[in-house]
Amino acid sequence: MVDEAGLARRLWIKFKDSSVFALYTPFFVGLASATLDSHTFRHFVSQDLHFLKAFALAYEMAEDCADDDDDKVAIRALRKRVVQRLQMHDKLMQEWGLEIPDESVSNDATTKYTDFLHATASGKVEGGKVPGKIATPFEKTKLAAYTLAAVAPFIRLYAYISNEIQGILDPDDDSHIYKRWIDSFSSTDFEETALQNEEMLDKLSVSLTGEELEILEKLYHQAMKLEVDFIINSGLPIPQKDVVPLSRVHDFTECHLTILCDFDLACTAFDSSAILAEIAIRTVPKSESNGSETRLIRLSSADLRSTWDILSSQYTEEFEQCVETIVASEKAEGFHYEDLCSALEQLAEFERKANERVVQSEVLKGLNLEDIKRAGQALILQDGCRSFFQKIVKDENLNTDVHVLSYCWCSDLIASAFSSGDLNVLTVHSNELAYDESVTTGEIIKKLESPMDKLQAFTGILKGPCKSREDKHKHLTVYIGGSVGDFLCLLQADIGIVIGSSSSLRRLGDHFGVSFVPLFSGLVKRQRQRAADEDGSSQWKPLSGTLYTVSSWAEIHAFILGTYAPPPS
Repeated sequence: MVDEAGLARRLWIKFKDSSVFALYTPFFVGLASATLDSHTFRHFVSQDLHFLKAFALAYEMAEDCADDDDDKVAIRALRKRVVQRLQMHDKLMQEWGLEIPDESVSNDATTKYTDFLHATASGKVEGGKVPGKIATPFEKTKLAAYTLAAVAPFIRLYAYISNEIQGILDPDDDSHIYKRWIDSFSSTDFEETALQNEEMLDKLSVSLTGEELEILEKLYHQAMKLEVDFIINSGLPIPQKDVVPLSRVHDFTECHLTILCDFDLACTAFDSSAILAEIAIRTVPKSESNGSETRLIRLSSADLRSTWDILSSQYTEEFEQCVETIVASEKAEGFHYEDLCSALEQLAEFERKANERVVQSEVLKGLNLEDIKRAGQALILQDGCRSFFQKIVKDENLNTDVHVLSYCWCSDLIASAFSSGDLNVLTVHSNELAYDESVTTGEIIKKLESPMDKLQAFTGILKGPCKSREDKHKHLTVYIGGSVGDFLCLLQADIGIVIGSSSSLRRLGDHFGVSFVPLFSGLVKRQRQRAADEDGSSQWKPLSGTLYTVSSWAEIHAFILGTYAPPPS
């Protein structure tokens, strides 16, 4: 791959979430499952002619701008690859079993990208100076760098998507109707083209100023957005048998969507218990300086930190011991929900005892409510989490309610974390801290301490919108979590999505026959089933024994909403 320190690599990492919105489109889910309509695929491939011609011209213009002879040779080699692919286009169409189209007309999304690329290569760059006839070699080199930045995400995106699809296909299955296309873009030859373009971009951008690098980054991002828009529009209109995006496949004016989510390490990067402990430790001096007497006697900062370290270490050690005890029993053959429930009772008792130790330690005593709220408002959520929920609650076409279910000791912390961006409509279900006026007493009002408590809350929530609904299929539930405490809710939801990498959750799941399937792979399989479905057997159902794994909120967003959500600049 490209050097980790290289500019091209850094830009790809920064904007990689955008590629997820392309991967999760009806087009690529259909292509990966070999259910994509051949007419749609033929039109998609026909647009390659316009892209390739635009690349060839852009490389020619970039070569003219390059000052160094070695750079000219390298860019000329990139153009040669494009020209060769142009010359092979008709042959490739025939190899893929497609009719060679007439001189195709570019669609609007294609034209937007090719116009953007030509404008960039011509020097018409927003915020940048247009080189004149007496442009310096440095100005011309800068323009060559801009041009390659407008090409790089296009090539890298196709390499990434084709490799993702290749990774879930059977290498020995030659019956896939789009295998040749997938093989072509996941080939070492295509990867080499992507790398050469990125290496050239790195080299040409070395001498750019900070302001010029900002312009280059915007060009890269804009190119990525335009290509993703092209892919998103390639699969429209959506056939009735598509599985993505969820919000368009189902009619949520008729069907109610309930989204439930854990908080700690699902929405956040840090566990809330550590945040509350840190507030307690950090605010001791302020609490004790208000007067010679304090209403609530507190431990010193040093004692608090020492006590918290002991509690934290003890929790981790005993939790791992509990998991070890469970997996030491005979491994289940197939999915055994009842056995899993019985095993989780051991963890429930452990969690209750751990919470009682926290209360007795008094580490949560004397916290000011305003300090808690400020900490919540300053809490940084996982990338994409806030924007996903904002889109959900603002979408008037979705009949949706959103709930947060958490072991967190303080519902005020969670509510404050979601207080901005119109997210105060999210309903929080968690434990609460007891207050004497606005200062915590150290007691925890315990509501959710175990997987069974979470499941009880989950069941209670679903009774609300379902009370007057005779058809249970008109209610769809999605649960998002990643801890052992989420296990039963994940399995009871129609769609259980695991975010994060809890080894304990995986170990327990494997022991009781739960399958963990990457979400994209699961959608491709479900797309095949949906295309062949005669009796509705491909509907989402609870207690299937399958949970779907994701590595980012972008995947959840793309699956449920399907809308492109660029990261903040």
